[in-house]
Amino acid sequence: MEFGNLEGLEPVSPNGQYFSSDVITLSVLAVLEFEIPIIDAESQTMSLLKNVFLPISPRFSSIMVENDGKKEWRRVEVKLEDHVMIPIFPSNLSPESYDQYLEDYLSRLSTERYPQGKPLWEVHIIKYPTSNAAGNVVFKFHHALGDGYSLMGALISTLQRADNPSLPLTFPSRQRSESKKRENFFVTKIFSSACNTISDILWGISKTLKEDDLTPIKSSNDAIEFRPSTIATMTFSLDQLKSIKNKFGVTLNDVLTGMIFFGTRLYMQEIDQSSSTADCTAMVLLNTRLMGDYMPIEEMIKPNSKMPWGNRFTFLQVPIPNLTELSNAEDFIRHTHKMIKRKRNSLAAHFTSRLLEIVNKFGSREASSRYIHRTLKNSSMVISNMIGPVEQMSLANHPIKGFYFLVPGLPQGFDITIVSYMGNVRLAFKMEKGIIDPQKLKSCMENALDMIVKDSNKNPNLNN
Repeated sequence: MEFGNLEGLEPVSPNGQYFSSDVITLSVLAVLEFEIPIIDAESQTMSLLKNVFLPISPRFSSIMVENDGKKEWRRVEVKLEDHVMIPIFPSNLSPESYDQYLEDYLSRLSTERYPQGKPLWEVHIIKYPTSNAAGNVVFKFHHALGDGYSLMGALISTLQRADNPSLPLTFPSRQRSESKKRENFFVTKIFSSACNTISDILWGISKTLKEDDLTPIKSSNDAIEFRPSTIATMTFSLDQLKSIKNKFGVTLNDVLTGMIFFGTRLYMQEIDQSSSTADCTAMVLLNTRLMGDYMPIEEMIKPNSKMPWGNRFTFLQVPIPNLTELSNAEDFIRHTHKMIKRKRNSLAAHFTSRLLEIVNKFGSREASSRYIHRTLKNSSMVISNMIGPVEQMSLANHPIKGFYFLVPGLPQGFDITIVSYMGNVRLAFKMEKGIIDPQKLKSCMENALDMIVKDSNKNPNLNN
């Protein structure tokens, strides 16, 4: 059943349209890991979806329709039983065996299209114990519904604090750290930003036209988004990462990104020495909202909200430094800090957004999608991150011991997502199956962090 006429329907945002085309279709998978076995999951989940989840946003009860060449949201009747799946695996296997079943399930889920005529979300309840959890619940959202910030807000609305459900979940501050020195002259800033913008625009266009070198993290295969994937995760102490951040005088994202770049280069060198100088680019996704804490959903959906619902992000094209350019782990952190700071101060990312709008207006939505697809395909990796709660969450009285997210549909074979939760930072790697060795990659990431810690401890009072 459909509600309303075509007139007056809410339009799908430009980013939502770019990511729901025949060229590229992106999703978000959120994997919740439970401390205790999942009991009576279906009835409790149905109740939460009906009474809490669906009222959050009309988009969860809508499908996309075409109207005069533009996509819009149309309300429909939601049959919850069509959106909740409980897979059946073989019984009485070891947690290690179920690890593989879960990985294979997530891999298949990543490549499956959404059914026609149904709202673009699903819930998958996996009752079997793995090495990390007594059970898992997987939320799958189409990226047209919203970006990570929006969907995190929606997900949090269905969860409660495990220690005291009457209290709200809290989050670390999202304020950007400020430099201690603010004496730069305004004219110098403007000139530097203009030069960086021109340079970054030209470099970005060249990377859209020219593909990265083939390396141990990038294959020559086409349609990678439809190929099987390997999924692995790692957990790091947030306090340890903050200690490194403070000693180097950089941001937490600088530490994480620098560690990822360094660990990736160590892996590439271990697999193929000649790849240590290969041309590699990372696409780093950025939230374009004003920095601040997560807002209640009712505030996000207001017309003039400072932290609005939707797809409000862009990406930075960042060259991955090679091991011959930098001599140690500290250099990787500092170089990453300078690169990302420069890219943020440049207007190249805004130029990309404006270019897509122009292509969409005078060309077609498909042309914009092809531009995005080509840019992503030509790169070697994508990095995105979100901030999770400080306190432990629970779903239907089932405490959540950990969670991570994935972004299926990206047209290259190495995607890294980052989320903080309960004093830890979780990295999830989605890799083209058979191309990247997950155990060796994780070992290289651990070695990278060990070397970064060692360098940061050389001078306990090190700071910028």
